[in-house]
Amino acid sequence: MSTSTGRLLGSGRTADVYELAGTAWVLRRYRDGYGDPAAEAAVMEHVRGHGYPVPEVRAGTGTDLVLERLSGPTMLEALGAGLLAASEGGEMLAVLLHSLHAVPPRLPGAGPGTCVLHLDLHPENVILTPDGPRVIDWANAEEGPPGLDRAMSAVILAQVAVSVDPLAAPAREMLTALLTAPSAVPEAGRTAEGLPEARRRRAANPTMSRTEVELLGTAEDLIRTLLP
Repeated sequence: MSTSTGRLLGSGRTADVYELAGTAWVLRRYRDGYGDPAAEAAVMEHVRGHGYPVPEVRAGTGTDLVLERLSGPTMLEALGAGLLAASEGGEMLAVLLHSLHAVPPRLPGAGPGTCVLHLDLHPENVILTPDGPRVIDWANAEEGPPGLDRAMSAVILAQVAVSVDPLAAPAREMLTALLTAPSAVPEAGRTAEGLPEARRRRAANPTMSRTEVELLGTAEDLIRTLLP
């Protein structure tokens, strides 16, 4: 399949997504040397093979990832349109994390408690399709302890919750639901253990603005007050 670009469908911090006209696929093209499409495709196909809801991958080479085109709003768009309550979104993220951590690791010889981690699961990376939520953007995926994955999602939401962003209040509501969902409560201790590393990684993320990095301390404090 040719990977020549069609109409631009959207842009994120690290990549642009284009339509492939006349096909059921889209092209995700990374900028500035970011990402490893071949590795990302391998992780997505692994979790998809275990029933996890991700788009089908057609190819991953160079800077390009060819993916199944999904229909539906992102979780963030659904929240903004009043189609989804913030508490429902937080519970959905908790379920998606729990389900992901039940997928066996790809690498042989992985230690006990090691699983596939998304490490960037937040409302812009969940598409609400007619068949249910689908998780996108697996560029940060790796294997490790599930508490780190939950902590990373919590930190991302908490950064918005403690900011002056108009979405601060719903972000806090979503964060609360994420941390107190039935599937998350038994893992609260491990989530707390993952917070220092999640904060370190978030601070080291080159896409973070100075303001976003400065909010990390307050964000971590908020998470610790909300953990069961």
